[in-house]
Amino acid sequence: MSFRVAVDVGGTFTDLVCTTGENGFSCFKSRTTPGDLIVGVLDVLKAAASHYDMLVNEFLAQTTLFAYGTTSGTNAVIEQKGAKTGFICTKGFRDTLLIREGGKEDIYNMYVDYPEPYVPRYLTLGVTERINSEGGIEISLNENEVREAIRQFKKWNVEAIAVGLLWSIANPVHEKRIGEIIEEEYPNVDYSLSHDVNPVIREYRRFSATAIDASLKKLVIHEVTDLRKYLEESGFSGVLLFSISSGGQTSAEDVVRKPIFMVLSGPSMGPVAGNRIASAELDRYNIITIDMGGTSFDASIITNGRLPMYKEGVIGDFMLGMPSVDVKTIGAGGGSIAWLDASKFIHVGPRSAGAVPGPACYNQGGSEATVTDANLARGFLNHEYFLGGAIRIFPELAENVISRQIAEPLGLRTAEAAALICLTCEQNMIRLIKEMTIRQGVDPREYVMVAGGAAAGLHAVPIARELGIRRILVPKTAGVLSALGLLVSDVRCSFAKSFFTDSLHFDYGGVNKVLRELEVQAKKYLAKMNVSGKNGRIEFTTEVRYPAQVYQLTLDLRNEQIESEQDLALTVRDFHDLHEKVYSVRNPEDYVEFVEWGALAVGSLAKVSMKEQLESMEDSSSAVKEKRPAYFVEGKDFVETTVYDGDRLTYGNVIAGPAIIEEKLTTVVVFPQCKATVTRLGNYLLEML
Repeated sequence: MSFRVAVDVGGTFTDLVCTTGENGFSCFKSRTTPGDLIVGVLDVLKAAASHYDMLVNEFLAQTTLFAYGTTSGTNAVIEQKGAKTGFICTKGFRDTLLIREGGKEDIYNMYVDYPEPYVPRYLTLGVTERINSEGGIEISLNENEVREAIRQFKKWNVEAIAVGLLWSIANPVHEKRIGEIIEEEYPNVDYSLSHDVNPVIREYRRFSATAIDASLKKLVIHEVTDLRKYLEESGFSGVLLFSISSGGQTSAEDVVRKPIFMVLSGPSMGPVAGNRIASAELDRYNIITIDMGGTSFDASIITNGRLPMYKEGVIGDFMLGMPSVDVKTIGAGGGSIAWLDASKFIHVGPRSAGAVPGPACYNQGGSEATVTDANLARGFLNHEYFLGGAIRIFPELAENVISRQIAEPLGLRTAEAAALICLTCEQNMIRLIKEMTIRQGVDPREYVMVAGGAAAGLHAVPIARELGIRRILVPKTAGVLSALGLLVSDVRCSFAKSFFTDSLHFDYGGVNKVLRELEVQAKKYLAKMNVSGKNGRIEFTTEVRYPAQVYQLTLDLRNEQIESEQDLALTVRDFHDLHEKVYSVRNPEDYVEFVEWGALAVGSLAKVSMKEQLESMEDSSSAVKEKRPAYFVEGKDFVETTVYDGDRLTYGNVIAGPAIIEEKLTTVVVFPQCKATVTRLGNYLLEML
């Protein structure tokens, strides 16, 4: 027997999904251990090995692929806990990281300061040099100034150096020389060069990505080294891959070389899994994927089965500038803390109780009311079967903290306060989805919701109802959705290069030279990842805009080259169509400008099959576990509610609400005026009546 394993380290729980390729998936959870993430990984591996009556080393010895995802890079950027980083720039441009692309939330308020730059200004030093936009050297690099800057960084105990020069994307000779000088003057320091990290036009995006990349090198190298060492010492000899922000996975060497790949990589896997499950269950679909874990709530919009990609990803207050799956995240998870402001107005999040100390009901020192406490207090969670009984939770602790902190100040019953906490949290999620749909001209009523994350099944129906969504697909593996996405995702890596031309004076030779260079890089990557033949493909794109537009759109190219006027005309027409689709306007009389060219290398791994169930003649009554009171806002009181064992439900079973379905790693609440049907793949299709 051989295993393929995916582990996703979240802010609260560490998830593991494994498959033998024959019997579907097995899923496991353990608490994340913030002080040493490897301890949490070991805990969840022990749970998986025990399931197969093995020791961890026996389990890993039979594992052919180990895919790993983590939020550590994301959290380091948000919490500003990366390495102390110095930044070397072209003299006169020290404030690029401060001014950004306009910078302030309210650009008309002169009393509001710009947000703090990722690298403090005193750690940003300029050096004399200048390369023009065509790649010509206007002013030679002053190497003495470079050496002086590096020596100053040494005095300030800088741990990493980022280098971003004007027009290094046209000619990187000065950046490369600075890299050589860094190795001479400060040989043990980590450094990143902007032309290598993110070779795109727009200085702020390129410089921001480079600064983030440099600051994460020490952290990522340490985490990757520790994981590899642990796995090898435990008998693992298979392929080790890491999740990346573009919705795929790549090698350890790639993430060590470019740690920024791992930022936003965790949330990107939810849409990958949601897309895979929806495509297997539904003939035609547009989906809104949500993923509600212990710390955060992620949402993504997938139209016609295509993952939404963008380069405007923001992490904390900083632009990522790298290709990423378009996922929006807010602090709204099971561990999100409920609190009252001075006017006794209730809020939930963004602060979270996290893995330590966790919600009050964990009895681990948590002293503030959370969403998990509220769901326990209103009867939605089983205190004896939380995470399949792996963690014991205490209803009296949840009720006490909600009563003391929320119910009594507001003059409510404990159950009413618990429902109010959940309602407030749901409104935060609804607001986020409306911003991604209605405010972007997308009608959510035309979409199916895929609800993932251990907590999403508790809140999916109220969210969908307010948005007018009629159907919700809750995967049986919802509690480990991101880990599942990692297991079923492809190997992928993107390459880009800036090269400006326009449709009036199109430079066929220059463009095709760039595309060939990108194709060579993509093919080398696929070969390195042992992807060959029909398992690999390369997708080409370009960044296009109308003249005088500030931003451009990413356009898929029909072919790997643009060789004729007819090819160009089709490309321009495709852009007009795309612009009209996005902005509801087109200007076919205008010429267009091409700013950047890209290639995405995709390698398909062995497909993971989803086990189909046989339709059973047995009705759902045999799966009833108990009846218990649960508080529903619709009735403003507790209702005797039937609780079902999810493992005993079979294909074709229909559950009418109000009801609760308990899985080992998640709970699905079937609200009144709603029904749930078990699908052929064992998932739950909830429909509004």
